[in-house]
Amino acid sequence: MPIFDLQWVRAQFPALAMEVNGLPAVFFDGPGGTQVPHAVPQAMVDYLTHANANLHGAFVTSQRTEAVVATARQAIADLLGCAPDEVVFGSNMTTLTWAMSRVIGRVLHPGDEVVVTCLDHDANVAPWLALKEQGVVVRTVDIHPHNCTLDMGNLKQQLTDRTRLVAIAYASNAVGTVNPIAEVVQLAHTVGAWVFVDAVHYAPHGPIDVRSLDCDFLLCSAYKFFGPHVGILYGKRALLAQLQPFKVRPSPDTVPDRWETGTLNFEGLAGLGATIQYLTELGQRVSPAASTRRQALVAAMGTIQEYERSLSLALIPNLLQIPGMQVYGITDPGEFGWRTPTIGLRLAGYTPLELATALGKQGIFTWNGNFYALNLTQRLGLESGGGLVRIGLAHYNTTAEIERLLQNLHELVC
Repeated sequence: MPIFDLQWVRAQFPALAMEVNGLPAVFFDGPGGTQVPHAVPQAMVDYLTHANANLHGAFVTSQRTEAVVATARQAIADLLGCAPDEVVFGSNMTTLTWAMSRVIGRVLHPGDEVVVTCLDHDANVAPWLALKEQGVVVRTVDIHPHNCTLDMGNLKQQLTDRTRLVAIAYASNAVGTVNPIAEVVQLAHTVGAWVFVDAVHYAPHGPIDVRSLDCDFLLCSAYKFFGPHVGILYGKRALLAQLQPFKVRPSPDTVPDRWETGTLNFEGLAGLGATIQYLTELGQRVSPAASTRRQALVAAMGTIQEYERSLSLALIPNLLQIPGMQVYGITDPGEFGWRTPTIGLRLAGYTPLELATALGKQGIFTWNGNFYALNLTQRLGLESGGGLVRIGLAHYNTTAEIERLLQNLHELVC
């Protein structure tokens, strides 16, 4: 494993110096939105101070804005392994998915089928369910409840010659399960279906290569991988040119501009560029031989993945030793390659809200509820009981923070 300089990493994130009731804050809330390196707000302020203008003006601040957009687009292309004109920016993943579902719905007919899963965030379910109004059939792939992994046998049963699209998460934002996306894509393409991948939760935790995955669409959110509020859509160039977006008439009809409705979040794109620069520097530190930004980014995300696996090993087996603790998802260390360090749990004697509140008073930030993974909490029978508590680790977290969480949980049980 390459050398991972945790001290340097933590020094890049000013929020980690926060205290709550005299205790250092522990940010285990990453799946809802990660913290950002100090360079991100600096870049946003710099943009607003020196380049604040709309596109296509015959003056310097507009030209600077165009450079910011082009820089951000190339940066994301390097992160995902695609071409810059296959990158579309929007306000967030949910809004982009609703827009794309309407566009894809234009080419679907009554009786055509869309497949969703029990593991997904509702942003990759509800937009497809809405197509039932025009006669589209929506099928749902089940899970194995004991470890919250996708039932691949059930997926194969759901695919038919009428399947037109499979909507699936790269990883579950509630319990961390990583789905076998390449296998799903291969199965879907065999029946002629497109694959729409929600990579929002996976993006902060591992490298992505859309070319090798061969997915047709993939979405992520900069807010979930150390950046500002910017939604990102990858689409195969041929599909972005073929499908007809809803747009105003004067806007360009070139790819990818035809998909970016209204004025973009330019200061957010400036911050996004700084996020990618941070990850690039991390990659160069762990892999000095990296000769391109893409190579550095792959090295960074691969190292993050390995480090976070060590955090999972420090946390999950010890959670299972706490009386009354129920952990949902993969708990076998031999299968941790198929999970992110996001853990859904319940503790006997506490509702999820009560447990999250108790931890919050100790400066440990966790989430409670269904996290919009409604299909999953319903399938597990947890929705009426308040859902889950979610512990979401990121690469800036430490084993010392994990030990503090475990100590607090043991004290709550006693």
